[in-house]
Amino acid sequence: MLPSFYSSFRKKNMNLNLRGKTAVVCGSTQGLGLASAIELALLGSKIVLMARNEEKMKALIPSLPNPYQQEHEWLVADFNDQAAVKNAIDSYVQAHPVHILVNNTGGPAGGSALDADSESFLSAFNNHLINNHHLVQAVVPGMKLAGFGRIINIISTSVKIPIAGLGVSNTIRGAVASWAKTLATELGPYGITVNNVLPGFTETVRAEYVIKQKATKQGKTEAQVLSELLAEIPAGRMGKPEEFGATVAFLCSDSAAYINGINLPVDGGRLGCL
Repeated sequence: MLPSFYSSFRKKNMNLNLRGKTAVVCGSTQGLGLASAIELALLGSKIVLMARNEEKMKALIPSLPNPYQQEHEWLVADFNDQAAVKNAIDSYVQAHPVHILVNNTGGPAGGSALDADSESFLSAFNNHLINNHHLVQAVVPGMKLAGFGRIINIISTSVKIPIAGLGVSNTIRGAVASWAKTLATELGPYGITVNNVLPGFTETVRAEYVIKQKATKQGKTEAQVLSELLAEIPAGRMGKPEEFGATVAFLCSDSAAYINGINLPVDGGRLGCL
């Protein structure tokens, strides 16, 4: 017989419904950002795409799922311009509550940490941590009023094990992870969770680019490079964008309310650490 506290709690199925919630999803015109937006929309959330290409966002809006007739929107901001990002989100939250924020932007260029100049570190710090921080500062007051908030940062498995040849990225992603963990502690009492989702090798345009670059650099065919990459993944395949997006969407649900301050790899078991 189940304990009384459990039987009283489990009077209904797992609650994954996000109807009535508004989600701002950054870097959402393609790849993991778009996959996250689609999965959140499928659960009923209103989506606010945020990226620099307005034409792409306009074209995507009609194709986003809207099971509850959500009226999806978009915000234009170039993440190379911190003031533009801040102004866009500040203006939006004046009239619209935001319950979910998905921070996501392209990673810094490759190269060793030793050879990177200081400007590369500063630029990446601004593009990632400072933009994330402006967005969080704008949406948290509304989350506190609602007693509900979900902040998801799409970063990198490098926060678990640094990736060779990505010196600047390893450094800045680690800073974002520590910032997020600190916020998780500060915001937890208000019903707001802060989690990082770490993508593995996933079927995106970015993955295609990486394969081509490796093939050229190593003098191999793309098929050879892909085979070697897959050999490192226990699942034996690349991840699908919708699998990553579903992970993000679950963490934004009521059922994930007690998951806070974690780094969650979605990598088919590739990481060699606990």
